Amino acid sequence: MKVAPHFVSFVLDVGGGDGCIVADMKIKVLFPLLFSTVLVLASGCVGTTDGHSTAGIPFVRDTYVDRFERPVAQIAAATRVVLNRNGKLLVDNSVNNTFEAKVNERKVWVKVSDVDGKVSQISVQVRGSFAGDLTEAHQLCEQIALQLMAGQGQ
Repeated sequence: MKVAPHFVSFVLDVGGGDGCIVADMKIKVLFPLLFSTVLVLASGCVGTTDGHSTAGIPFVRDTYVDRFERPVAQIAAATRVVLNRNGKLLVDNSVNNTFEAKVNERKVWVKVSDVDGKVSQISVQVRGSFAGDLTEAHQLCEQIALQLMAGQGQ
């Protein structure tokens, strides 16, 4: 007995069906576009303590500020010693007491300013490739304080 072949015809969803595939494609295309837009808008320029600007993420804390009962000249001298000991001092501006150095592959900016006749303020800013490094800034500030203490005993 011979059986007649059954012809099965497949019809694609010409009418659009439920649209699930189209929605998945929109998400796959729009999500990377949205993510890259957020990255571009979140990055930008960051001001440094010496008044210049550099590329970086502006919402990251990167500056440690401390005050000492010492004249600006003593703090500036201690800063020079600490930056030379830990890395390479690139800029030493004695007019406005700002310093720029490279320590542990990071850029470091230090500004020493007079608050009043007895108290001076030091601002230490450390930035890596894009983000700030508050821990390194705090360590450098502590080393400057220790250098001031060592200089007092001499």
